Amino acid sequence: MSEKAARYLPLAPVYRIIKDSGAERVSDGARERLAYYMEKLATEVAKHAIDIAKHSKRKTVTSSDIELAVSAILKK
Repeated sequence: MSEKAARYLPLAPVYRIIKDSGAERVSDGARERLAYYMEKLATEVAKHAIDIAKHSKRKTVTSSDIELAVSAILKK
């Protein structure tokens, strides 16, 4: 699976997120799949935040850009 090669998030914190959400047991596949989707979402947010910064004629992405990007993506 090519998704494993591009992993940025460590699986241990993803496992803890699932466990803290109430799961008694977590399969390796579940951890990998959630990490994959979290990375996809983070990439989408980052790209949108970069567009916001560029629109404001800035090179630096700020926390406000991230918040605006998350708001825009969650409204979809």
